[in-house]
Amino acid sequence: MRHLLKKLLPSVAVALTVTGSSLPIPARAQTYPIDCAILLCLSGGWPASVPCARARAEFIRRITPWPVEPPLQIWRCPMGASYENDRLQNNAGGIFEALYRTDSRRPLQSLLVDNLVPTDLALRLVQDRADIDISGPEFNFVRSIRVFDVRYARQHESGRDGDCNRSATVVLGTYGTQGDFSWQRSSITAMPEAHVGLERWGEHCPGIYHRSVFVDWRDYDGNYGFEQVNY
Repeated sequence: MRHLLKKLLPSVAVALTVTGSSLPIPARAQTYPIDCAILLCLSGGWPASVPCARARAEFIRRITPWPVEPPLQIWRCPMGASYENDRLQNNAGGIFEALYRTDSRRPLQSLLVDNLVPTDLALRLVQDRADIDISGPEFNFVRSIRVFDVRYARQHESGRDGDCNRSATVVLGTYGTQGDFSWQRSSITAMPEAHVGLERWGEHCPGIYHRSVFVDWRDYDGNYGFEQVNY
């Protein structure tokens, strides 16, 4: 299954736009976790469709203050849905099983293959990360997501001595190997070129007061995308 995601994710996302497709998504747009739709639609470049429009709207809503949330919460998309004893080299196929589930059952249980645990069925519980191994390159699009929260950026000239005063608080949210999300301190100079509003930062001393959240990503094929919310 090494190339499963490469072959299927873009085509599945595009298929959402086809009326009468054999995939039952349009008729059941609210029956699957929204994060499964975000995962698929993001990887396929957000193709035009009702499910992907809803997924993108939720993706952006989550970075609209306040609070600023992880735009993709992959731990809410149950992908570890299999009764197979022999784990495949790649678990990507679980995405499709989770997304196209035809009933409202809870996620199926997966077999634990570690020799130190019983071999009977047991629910694999994970928190704040994917419930399957997504460390392979086919999931690089998840790790490409960056969230820049410019909580405060101000530049102005001091009235007394004419010095330029600058202050800013910027934090960056990124995804780890297994889809875990974390924040860290960042800076204005680390902002992507696509960001708008701080182009004159550090240039002489024009007055600037700016707050925004900026998210960017690359889809499965490496195409760049971004959104910015000013506040």
